[in-house]
Amino acid sequence: MVLSSVLGFPRIGANREVKKAVEAYWAGKISADDLTKAAAEVKKTSWTTVKAKGVDFVPSGEFSLYDHVLDHSAAFNVIPKRYVGLGLSPLDVYFAIGRGRQSEGVDVPASEMKKWFDSNYHFVVPEFSDETDFKLNFNKAVEEFKEAQAAGVNTRPVVFGPISFLVLGKASKDAKPGFQPISLLSKLIPVYETLLADLKAAGAEWVQVDEPILVLDKAATLESQYASTYAALSKVAPKILLTTYFARLDSNLAYVAKLPVAGLHIDLDRAPAQLDEVLAAIKPTSIVLSLGLVSGRNIWKTDFAAAIKTGQKAIDALGQDRVIVATSSSLLHTPVTLASENKLTPEQKDWFSFALEKAAEVATIAAVLSGSQDAAVAAALEENKVSIAKRREFESTSDDTVRKRVAAITLDQLERKSPFTTRKEIQAKHLNLPKFPTTTIGSFPQTKEIRQARAKLGKGELTQEQYEDFIKKEIETVVRFQERIGLDLLVHGEPERNDMVQYFGEQLQGFVFTQNAWVQSYGSRYVRPPIIVSDVSRPSPMTVKWSSYAQSLTKKPMKGMLTGPVTILNWSFPRADVSRELQSKQLALALRDEVIDLEKAGISAIQVDEPAIREGLPLRRSDWDAYLKWAVDSFKLATAGVTDQLQTHSHFCYSDFDDIFPSIQRLDADVISIEASKSDMKLLNTFKQYGYSNQIGPGVYDIHSPRVPGGQEIKDRLKSMLEILPDSLLFVNPDCGLKTRGWKETEASLVNLVEAAKWARENYA
Repeated sequence: MVLSSVLGFPRIGANREVKKAVEAYWAGKISADDLTKAAAEVKKTSWTTVKAKGVDFVPSGEFSLYDHVLDHSAAFNVIPKRYVGLGLSPLDVYFAIGRGRQSEGVDVPASEMKKWFDSNYHFVVPEFSDETDFKLNFNKAVEEFKEAQAAGVNTRPVVFGPISFLVLGKASKDAKPGFQPISLLSKLIPVYETLLADLKAAGAEWVQVDEPILVLDKAATLESQYASTYAALSKVAPKILLTTYFARLDSNLAYVAKLPVAGLHIDLDRAPAQLDEVLAAIKPTSIVLSLGLVSGRNIWKTDFAAAIKTGQKAIDALGQDRVIVATSSSLLHTPVTLASENKLTPEQKDWFSFALEKAAEVATIAAVLSGSQDAAVAAALEENKVSIAKRREFESTSDDTVRKRVAAITLDQLERKSPFTTRKEIQAKHLNLPKFPTTTIGSFPQTKEIRQARAKLGKGELTQEQYEDFIKKEIETVVRFQERIGLDLLVHGEPERNDMVQYFGEQLQGFVFTQNAWVQSYGSRYVRPPIIVSDVSRPSPMTVKWSSYAQSLTKKPMKGMLTGPVTILNWSFPRADVSRELQSKQLALALRDEVIDLEKAGISAIQVDEPAIREGLPLRRSDWDAYLKWAVDSFKLATAGVTDQLQTHSHFCYSDFDDIFPSIQRLDADVISIEASKSDMKLLNTFKQYGYSNQIGPGVYDIHSPRVPGGQEIKDRLKSMLEILPDSLLFVNPDCGLKTRGWKETEASLVNLVEAAKWARENYA
């Protein structure tokens, strides 16, 4: 019999219950016990609803109040020294690591975050040193396994694998020179042995051990570590399902197939071509193969016929008892359920499948492959066949005007009229900015009043004219504030925008939108990605009205603010029937028109943000060149249609640029701003190494934390920057946009930033 499996489930709650409870706890409105109760209810609902869909292997242990990697660090006592001895409860230490803390005499910054592989989810980076003292502070896997049992669900616990844990971490500041976290593996394994032995004693038959780094090139050097680790763990653990996702095993398969594990999971959504090689490698073994047939990364309904064909191929090679039908990865990256979507048309709703619907899909596919004669299974199969046929019919239509325009793109459209050295002089005269010009990344606090006004507009309680008058007042407030504190290059604050991607998608042809399809980005920050369903075009200007109005209020230069084509693509649910390259270039042409219109309207600087350009990089190096070619070309296509005096900016966050720096240079943006404050400024050494010659604004403080940086702290960061970068190229700005921050902390932080820039002008004349 073929069994079914879900690797993980969204932890946010169908109505964002976890977000609301966590933020209420931070605000002091509920107790830790209340927070625990709210979390318990969401976990129970997830377990019971997934089980009710007919899934055999229901996950537990992957729930988190903030981040599953941070959970693992806390459980294994990987707590940086700066968070120890503060007199905080374990829960408050946990949140301080994730978001920083500045209250009741405690002042600590948040730990570094990075993107989780090629997704828009952020994890808190573990910090290791020779002195790291691994021990189990609590056994989350056992606790939640028992919690689920009490709710009537026998689960398969999920545990973050030891080697991925170390490799995805970093050396702490107090680590010895040359220290590598993987050197701690022998100290870590005994703690895993205890955890897994306890799970087995608690009655767990299987355990899902996630080792996602096995799809990376760097895992090729870790064969001996994997062999010794899993030889030890398999002796004490329940049956181990070694779990990989997001890409292919490639050459790492040769040693993975020899590991003493009971099962292996592979992602056949992102890497379908690996199946034949995997089947051949494990056929002589007793390893059970978990097939990631239902996507954990997109929202399109699974084509049952195609999935069943693939599943049958595995059964023919291994037999039914050695095949599991599963989601390709955790469903963390998908919304909870379609059930609450009431505004999609029936046709649109029929295209999609969210997490709960995907759970039903794996159960149905497994039942068909097991030879089920159940009438409900047969009905689901027929219903899926009709749905897929309708979607394919819709996909066969296209916008000829858009397609022809993409086909007609020339190399000249990708290049500015003059090189940067020429443009820099022209822009300096036109903008008249001081040395160390100060600016922000775009958004200002989205207050309760702004959200209420937007909601009232949607409900018809405000007219469009009333809403626009409100937005104008908000923009004027932001402009006057920036003038008052002395910022140099202003922004309009984006009060009219619900989200940096959704806002543009709503004004472009080719997108549809949901009401409650929230997905976690980090901590309590959730996003509602738009869905690209057809060819993309711009019917009319999207931002010109608001940027022009903001510029009319001030004599200082105003930046127009746009989200770049690659980021809109990566932070949407893209089409599956055409290439990402085609979708990106369609978006780039729409944005090109907007950039040109902004300049015509008198805007002298335009920021086209591409925080997701590094995130979208394929996980295998051999696939990089093709992606970087079209991704960079898309940015250049969007930004190159302007005169030399227009200063182009772009923003990047949480990105490791070392390996793709030539592509960053090829973007040819006049100014780029980057996240730097949480990464110990290490990114800047890359810019020095490659001799970056355009202007750059490394973030001087972390906006993802409510903590206010002191003036001296920002000056010290500027000193560090000026040891690496020429003073003629440096902009002074925060790490990212200020949308999620409150006005009080925003004002205090920006006042300190402006004062630090003045200090730099006085001391680096």
